[in-house]
Amino acid sequence: MKGDRVEIVIDAGGNPRTYEVIATKAGRRVDVATRRGLVEVSEVTRSGTPVRTARFMASRILALVEHPAADRGDE
Repeated sequence: MKGDRVEIVIDAGGNPRTYEVIATKAGRRVDVATRRGLVEVSEVTRSGTPVRTARFMASRILALVEHPAADRGDE
């Protein structure tokens, strides 16, 4: 859903770097998967097709924070 966001903080040789993957259009979401020492963060469409993917070594990640979109149906 538009507004989904994942923040990734990694150790880049002494100083932390921050990356963000954001669902940029309505109907897209952000998925996080961990495989073989890699963390993969992808923006995917409704049908599950990845639009953009970022991969990070799990040993370098200091923090991974998921920010779900606000649920607008409860108002």
